[in-house]
Amino acid sequence: MRRRDFIKGIAGSVAWPLTVRAQQVAIPVIGFLSSESLDLFADRLPMFRQGLAEGGFIEGRNVAIEYRWAEGRNDRLPILAADLVRRQVRVIAAASTPAGPAAKAATATIPIVFVTGSDPVADGLVGSLARPGGNLTGVTGLGVELVQKQVEVLHELVPAGRLIGGVINPTSPTAEAMSGSLQRTARALGLQIRILHAATEREIDTAFATLSQLRVGGLVIAPDVFFTTRIEHLGALALQHRMPAIYLFRQFAIAGGLMSYGSSLSELYRLLGVYVGRILKGERPEDLPVQQATKVELIINMKTAKALGLTIPLPLLGRADEVIE
Repeated sequence: MRRRDFIKGIAGSVAWPLTVRAQQVAIPVIGFLSSESLDLFADRLPMFRQGLAEGGFIEGRNVAIEYRWAEGRNDRLPILAADLVRRQVRVIAAASTPAGPAAKAATATIPIVFVTGSDPVADGLVGSLARPGGNLTGVTGLGVELVQKQVEVLHELVPAGRLIGGVINPTSPTAEAMSGSLQRTARALGLQIRILHAATEREIDTAFATLSQLRVGGLVIAPDVFFTTRIEHLGALALQHRMPAIYLFRQFAIAGGLMSYGSSLSELYRLLGVYVGRILKGERPEDLPVQQATKVELIINMKTAKALGLTIPLPLLGRADEVIE
């Protein structure tokens, strides 16, 4: 072997691991912060990754993700957000309504992309939807705006039920708005409504038992992360008390609840991934207007309807985006 080739070989063997190490360091890291749990995101994470892939980012190939799950305990979010800041992630995906404020409180420099079901301007996350300002932007779903439609859908299914129930988490930032919307819609339809509060599992059980004793014709569960992290329990209670119930998210219908009507989570989390990808490419949050996911889905669980002895009106069945057999 010639001396020149030998030197090239030695240089290559040294340079190769250095190059690999440099590539590893250069891979951007996303901090993924949620007040929920991994199992509840089984159908949402693929959509988030799809949004990233639309920008050319594939987890494990050219981007890494640090996941932080609060498991339904919002008091843990500030600690988890601070940990992501210490790790100097490139961008934080605040993937639930309470995660946005926690991330904002943790950093004023790391870009944050949030998902929220409430008004991000009223919540103080951004200055305006068109011009967010600061280090935050994100995606909003429809929340309070859909309560009226949920009551109307429930009434269409159970027209003889003149008394309906509502369950609201009083600690939710949208509790007052939810309560007002429920009451106004009930009055407009000539219905009576009984609203109960629940902020613990015991209070949820008590609320269902009370509404069952009152023989309400149907139940609207106001959207809240506390309820979403207990969605299977809510579905089981609705079946146990033979109560036609509706909630915002598809998982409720899958868990045995009668219906869900709300924003498409697939669209929300795909858009979250798209915005995170755009920031990784160099765009600034302040230049990205807050997006509103306008697609809504009606999901009906036919097995539950049969168990409750209900016949779904054909017009309502025809409007369903998914029927669970």
